[in-house]
Amino acid sequence: MPRHEPSLFARLAGTITLVLAVGAMGLTTAAWYYARAAADEAYDRLLVGAALQIAEALTVQDGALTVELPISAFEMLALSERDRIFYKVTGPRGDLLAGYPDLDGRPPAGAQASRPTVSDGRFRGVPVRLASVGRVFADPAVQGWARVVVAQTAEARWSLARDLTLNATVLVLAMSALALGGVVFAVRHALRPLARIETALTARDPQDLTPLSLDTPREIRALVAAINHFMERLKGRMTLMQRFIADAAHQLRTPLAALSAQVDLLAHDTDLAQRRHHLERVQERTGQLGRLANQLLSHAMVIHRTEAVPFERLDIVALARRTLRDAVPVSISPDIVVSFEGPDHPVHVNGDQVSIREAIANVIDNALRHGAAARLGVCVRTDACSAFVDVFDDGPGIPPGDWQRVTQRFGSDPSGGGRSTGLGFAIAREVATAHGGALSFREPDESGFTVTLSFPRILDERS
Repeated sequence: MPRHEPSLFARLAGTITLVLAVGAMGLTTAAWYYARAAADEAYDRLLVGAALQIAEALTVQDGALTVELPISAFEMLALSERDRIFYKVTGPRGDLLAGYPDLDGRPPAGAQASRPTVSDGRFRGVPVRLASVGRVFADPAVQGWARVVVAQTAEARWSLARDLTLNATVLVLAMSALALGGVVFAVRHALRPLARIETALTARDPQDLTPLSLDTPREIRALVAAINHFMERLKGRMTLMQRFIADAAHQLRTPLAALSAQVDLLAHDTDLAQRRHHLERVQERTGQLGRLANQLLSHAMVIHRTEAVPFERLDIVALARRTLRDAVPVSISPDIVVSFEGPDHPVHVNGDQVSIREAIANVIDNALRHGAAARLGVCVRTDACSAFVDVFDDGPGIPPGDWQRVTQRFGSDPSGGGRSTGLGFAIAREVATAHGGALSFREPDESGFTVTLSFPRILDERS
């Protein structure tokens, strides 16, 4: 069962929604901490202000320290209706002047006695916020630090923090929703070029492999270029396939018709000599047809492997030796001397073993059928950059004016006395070209007529 992958729009929308959700959570958390800090700062100022007013109300009367609690101090704290207020005023000797005796009036550790301090605590089982203020007296009767502690429960400040956080959360959610809507619209708008590409491809005729010509953003041009490159390769493959079909239909039709005619003559001719002649012609036509079919299939295989099979490191000496041994039939005339020459060490090239073997085999087959009278040889040689496979014979050779013609598909010697090459040299040329080499000819000399296949050499060996 094929997997149903989500659409690109769904992926983008989901990813952006997740990012916005995480961002909203982070902003909401930050808003909560900032709201807590703001609420604490606001109420702490009121708390310290109340403690300072009470401290200012401390006076020395008749040699004793007394306090008149100012109503204004508690009026500021009474702005929070749900909070309770506790206080404690102690003299320099720690004696209680007013308030709750069990309220902890000690300042935090390390705090300066002259500076107001604010801290968290608990009183009678509820969390409170405490403000502690000290006032020094230098009266002959009263000397030392008096301390005022004012505590307030945290309901109001927590309520303020919640309200601030809620307002910030609503704003964050509204902005996130607005951003998500804008992103969805932007993503849909950005994906329209892909929809245009899909529409253009869907509306095309199956035989139309011309490049796409669409006005697309810069980021999608690489995709369009890849599609055009793929269609160009597909067009090339289809052209090769159509050429193969056309070659097969054209080249097989004539020998099949001739073979059918020879069989018909063989069936109706009663003369023994004529029947023998017709039988020989049938055998000849059958051999030609078999060679032609093999060449067509070999050509199709080479074309397929040109781009489909990765190259590997090959020893061209060993490959040429094996190819010569396999290509020379057992029934070869004993008058033909077959030889092989090559370096004692491996000569490495990058290539497809099957394709190179087919190329060498086709050149050898042409030499056996149309050239070699008494001698056939294969020689592997090298120079600084290339490896060469020479196939030579003692035949008449091909005139230089026909070298280009015989490398074409089903090329032939127009003189009528030379070679009919079929696809042999065309296959060899295509294989050599695909490997970065070439197919060449050398006019007859003391070695005979020579056909050479060259391949780039791997330059990591001795010469």
